[in-house]
Amino acid sequence: MTADTSEWFAEAVLAWFDRHGRKDLPWQRDPSPYRVWVSEIMLQQTQVAVVIPYFERFVARFPTVADLAGAPEDRLMALWSGLGYYARARNLHRAARLIRDLHGGAFPAAIDLLLALPGIGRSTAGAVLSLALDQRHPILDGNVKRVLARAFGVEGWPGQRAVLDRLWTLSEQLTPTRRVGAYNQGMMDLGATLCTRRAPACDRCPLSERCIARGSNRQAQLPSPRPRRTQPERATLMLLLVDPAGGILLERRPESGIWGGLWSLPEIAPGAEPRDWCLSRLGVLPARVEMIGARRHSFSHFNLDIRIVRVQLDSMPACIADDRDRRWLSRGDLAALGMPAPVKAILDAFQAGRPQQNGDVS
Repeated sequence: MTADTSEWFAEAVLAWFDRHGRKDLPWQRDPSPYRVWVSEIMLQQTQVAVVIPYFERFVARFPTVADLAGAPEDRLMALWSGLGYYARARNLHRAARLIRDLHGGAFPAAIDLLLALPGIGRSTAGAVLSLALDQRHPILDGNVKRVLARAFGVEGWPGQRAVLDRLWTLSEQLTPTRRVGAYNQGMMDLGATLCTRRAPACDRCPLSERCIARGSNRQAQLPSPRPRRTQPERATLMLLLVDPAGGILLERRPESGIWGGLWSLPEIAPGAEPRDWCLSRLGVLPARVEMIGARRHSFSHFNLDIRIVRVQLDSMPACIADDRDRRWLSRGDLAALGMPAPVKAILDAFQAGRPQQNGDVS
């Protein structure tokens, strides 16, 4: 790549950003490394419009790294509930504690120190240090990958190592030495608002005159999509256990696996008998068992079919009590715990007296 090309590219992006870029997002109003870091983690796999209210609630509750590090995990997960990709929240919490314990609570300003923290990869670290401190680091989130693949005609799916390496090389070569934060924000904004996956607004793009994809009418083909694969199907039976006072039993899921660390309804295999589970696990037989609905939840790598069974107890089990990983909760207390979106939807419908409809909960 020539110096002329990289200089033209950066100037075009910066000029467009100055006129049209986003400059009043909540994390831009006080762009400390901590606030930018929280926003970048939330924005992974999630759109800006969805993230904004979560971010504002999060930083209001945890305004500093120290506040986040000292927070109980349940409080953190309750604030994250519904945002999805919950490993992000657990890594955020672990990283905050490492910053407290290893760095005296001061947010690291060196990229190697950031990369040593859980949940922070090269692009996230570069975004934090460039957007908050204007350090020169390239970034390569999904929006930037799309802009570069189209502008320079990069063939292949960006998930392939050779393609990813090519895109990183381009990002490094094109990142200017001044106004790096504005440039990186401009690249993300271009991908989010103009160079979109479908129907890109090429007539308004500052890069269109030299864009290889536009010149060859290949905007729809670049970047290449992930190779298609059949999504596996899984099934589970969730037990909505209700005690005589109307309390509901929730269990904390293991740290590893889907919905790690969140509170959920007890689950059994689709062919298992709820009465047998109640007798073996709770020591009581239920007064009533009824199927009340089904839902489908789509993950990135499989689909989960959930059947929901209401299990009504006429006496409290003597062999079960609240502990760290199991709680009987009144309906008013459910919002205090972090839980997966489909479980929250099941409980909301139950509390509102609505039928449990078949449907997809994302």
